[in-house]
Amino acid sequence: MSDNCQCSIIGTGSYMPARVLTNHDLEKLVETSDEWITTRTGIKERRIAAPDETTSDMASEAARRALHTAGIKPEEVDLIIVATVTPDMFFPSTACFVQKKIGATNAVGFDISAACSGFLYALQTARHFLNGGPRKTALVIGAEKLSSLINWTDRNTCVLFGDGAGAAVIRWDDQPDAPGRVISSFMGTDGNLADLLKVPGGGTALPITAENVHLRPNTIHMEGRETFKHAVTRMCQASEKALKEAGLTAQDVKLVIPHQANARIISAIAERLGVPEERTFINLDKYGNTSAATIPVCLDEANRSGRIQRGDILLLVAFGGGFTWASSVIRW
Repeated sequence: MSDNCQCSIIGTGSYMPARVLTNHDLEKLVETSDEWITTRTGIKERRIAAPDETTSDMASEAARRALHTAGIKPEEVDLIIVATVTPDMFFPSTACFVQKKIGATNAVGFDISAACSGFLYALQTARHFLNGGPRKTALVIGAEKLSSLINWTDRNTCVLFGDGAGAAVIRWDDQPDAPGRVISSFMGTDGNLADLLKVPGGGTALPITAENVHLRPNTIHMEGRETFKHAVTRMCQASEKALKEAGLTAQDVKLVIPHQANARIISAIAERLGVPEERTFINLDKYGNTSAATIPVCLDEANRSGRIQRGDILLLVAFGGGFTWASSVIRW
């Protein structure tokens, strides 16, 4: 939707764990090869968090870096939203742990779960909070420790995912030409397709028990071909709707930042939108799919590398389990 939400992104940050897991490393775990993984996904390596490294640890470091970039002190933050499907625990929320770790003593915090669309869902949620009340500064974070949900014997899924976190500082600003302005957004959901991409166990529908633990129900289950098809269709639709609401076309976009799930998906979206490869941001080869972290990590890397300049039009678009999808157009 296009709206009067007067909010801008004023700082970005990201954090990736130190451990690198390459395709050649995976050849030792499952029946696969670097050629097989690269050809089908575009992924060469991914980052894996340390055993004692939590989602909130990664989220907090990304948040600190975003705050530093924005020149904002932690106590100035009014709102923390963490998008994740791998929280530290069921409760308290990961946002509560982030608040404690970064010292954001004045912030309200909560988590949202929208899988790979989570960061864009959180961004839109934060915008409405900032425009609807006294809060003026928000931390929006996408953070995942997907290695905790991976079945390392399933070659169809274990090659896809990695860990990491990205964050953005969002501030209310009534100047229409303020840098980093989010000018339109779109979100969608189709729960009828929930079974195509899920972690079935661990909740109230399927508690983990001694009798079913060997089936590994608390790991990622995915119908790859169907997910691919819906991802391309929905991400293209979301992109077109957000651009239309902004009064723009794909030709106006300086950089598309798509969810980093599969190189073929990214190529298909760019082709359908008519966007050349050089105007599409990709770090999939380095990190794999980090779910809610992918968009903010890409945004931070594009920002810090000088890939985007003030005034550039950015298109952010994602698709994830649920199914969920979302897009945002930003004038940087």
